[in-house]
Amino acid sequence: MAKALEGRIAVITGASRGIGRAVALRYAAEGAHVILIARTIAALEEVDDEIQALGGKATLVPMNLREFDKIDQMGQALYDRFGKIDILVGNAGFLGDLTPMSHLKVKMWNEVIDTNVTANFRLIRSMEPLLKQSDAGRAIFLSSGTTKKPRAYWAAYAVSKAALENMVQTWSMELNKTNIKANLIDPGATRTRMRAQAYPGENPDSLKSPEVLTDLFVELALPTCDKQGEVVRYEA
Repeated sequence: MAKALEGRIAVITGASRGIGRAVALRYAAEGAHVILIARTIAALEEVDDEIQALGGKATLVPMNLREFDKIDQMGQALYDRFGKIDILVGNAGFLGDLTPMSHLKVKMWNEVIDTNVTANFRLIRSMEPLLKQSDAGRAIFLSSGTTKKPRAYWAAYAVSKAALENMVQTWSMELNKTNIKANLIDPGATRTRMRAQAYPGENPDSLKSPEVLTDLFVELALPTCDKQGEVVRYEA
């Protein structure tokens, strides 16, 4: 049976755990060569071992996305090696402190905005030329329910996700005459480390696993996907 993403090249940020790890494993199982980005090489190697056990292929890129110039360097390296990418998954995110806006430290604000907004802008800027070399470039970013209803104390995280959502939708409008489709996924409550940080008293067993979301990530990555600029919320 043909694999859904056979021969596709997929870049995934935040790929060492949670949703990013689940997507990496699923894409590899579907035949994609996955390029995995995360800060910790040991965690990336663990995912790589799982991918190899599936018979898949991965390239590991240990990198802090806040070192923005390295994103450009990666783009050049990917072009030199592959000449294109087919899929970009901007999954990496940072929660920051949940605190009154006026109490939030400037350093924390900058780290959240840098990770959730500016790093994704730099990815868009560097990866768009590579996506254009694909027959059907697909970009997927992670949104949040906080963009729909403001929440007290969510401070920089909610602001950053609203900005990201607007940024990706703006970009998608610029792509209408290209081969690229850009969309967002609002995963809803999912059993991840970030969720546990945000809701420390919550029973994690009451939440869906990241693996449940991967069908949606495959759907939006397919060459046949015709969605553009949408925020797709997971529905059980």
